[in-house]
Amino acid sequence: MNKGQHKVFLFEKDENVSSMLQEFMQMNNIASERFADYNEAYKAFCNDRFDICLIDLEEEMETGFSFARKIMGVNYETILIFIGSRPTLGELTEAYKIGADDFIRKPFILEELYLRILAIIGRTHGHKITDVQIYQLGRYLFDPRKQFLSFDERPLRITTKECDLLKFLCEHLNSLAEREAILKHVWRNDSFHNARSMDVYMTKVRNLLKKDDTIALVNVHGKGYKLMTNVLKGS
Repeated sequence: MNKGQHKVFLFEKDENVSSMLQEFMQMNNIASERFADYNEAYKAFCNDRFDICLIDLEEEMETGFSFARKIMGVNYETILIFIGSRPTLGELTEAYKIGADDFIRKPFILEELYLRILAIIGRTHGHKITDVQIYQLGRYLFDPRKQFLSFDERPLRITTKECDLLKFLCEHLNSLAEREAILKHVWRNDSFHNARSMDVYMTKVRNLLKKDDTIALVNVHGKGYKLMTNVLKGS
């Protein structure tokens, strides 16, 4: 992380924890603002730009999730990290559906939080978040960094493999993506087992895109696949 270039939004109702987190960020030259009231926090988020958002869900899981949905609607590119104790699988699933980049369980070490933030930012390859390509596919919006595919503004989190595959197809939109190229880029080798796996995942991606009949994922027999947009009905 290039110190001083990222601003952290911190929602934490425990004043002691909030103070400790903010002090730690100051020691690492990270600008931050802390909030304990949802209305005040939402107004602040709407009026400023925050690169990283930390939300403590302690004892307020559903309220925290609702709040997170609102702020992600304001700035979907914000790095979202939840903090909480003993989340259930359902709660973890919901967190990632909303757009979470990580879920940190209590108790945690401050240095661990810092390193996780570094890792998430590192996955943007040193570019600003706004430089990451977001693809418009008919009524779908595809965000590879967040691993989200939205249909009519309703987001769905997809798997890493589905994301990597769809991103490669988008990079070759309306042109042939050759089988060998897909296998080497997404699966790292073109073994028979991976070729079978690729065909399975192509079916999954096709199903993900089936709500818009102006989009087609076409199997070009023996050669590869084409992800096509603006397809005419009945063609």
